[in-house]
Amino acid sequence: MIDVPLPPRPPEPAGGMLDACLAGLQGGMLGTLWMLAWMGVSSVWQQRGFWTAENLFATAFYGGSAIGPGLGRGTIPGLALYLLLYSLLGAVFAGALHGRLGSRRVLLAGVLFGAVWYMATFHWLWKTAMPLAFLYHSEQPTFLGHLIYGTFLGRFPIYLDPLRTAAPAATPATPAPTQSSSPPDPV
Repeated sequence: MIDVPLPPRPPEPAGGMLDACLAGLQGGMLGTLWMLAWMGVSSVWQQRGFWTAENLFATAFYGGSAIGPGLGRGTIPGLALYLLLYSLLGAVFAGALHGRLGSRRVLLAGVLFGAVWYMATFHWLWKTAMPLAFLYHSEQPTFLGHLIYGTFLGRFPIYLDPLRTAAPAATPATPAPTQSSSPPDPV
């Protein structure tokens, strides 16, 4: 029997599936917070309330009474729904792509995922499940917000365990014992 050498296995990605999902959860949470910050600022520029996006999402719980310009009774549940849904999406995204693509492709996949998620939800799902959110959202700032979300989501590998992924630190060299300059003792 002839032994044929197998090609070397590619290195295992840092961390396991659980680590990837937790990193995706973190990336999704940060992406959601930045997305909502952008949508709040753009709402103020449009002379609407900063919490408009959260209030529109709260229509899932309170209907039309959640819509208002400021911080209202529906703002916190709307914020919680955004954070829960988009963070869980981040965990699923990271779990699905962990170790399959290089870092630049994961970033591109994250941005594309944010764009596709916006199109699928705001033009299909929310149109039937939360029609007020569909009708009253500002399309361009919300789309750009989803691209921001996707950018942070695509960077989930940097949130993996830094101790496992970082290069080992150089250990300080121990000083060599000092040698005397006198000749050795002949005894």
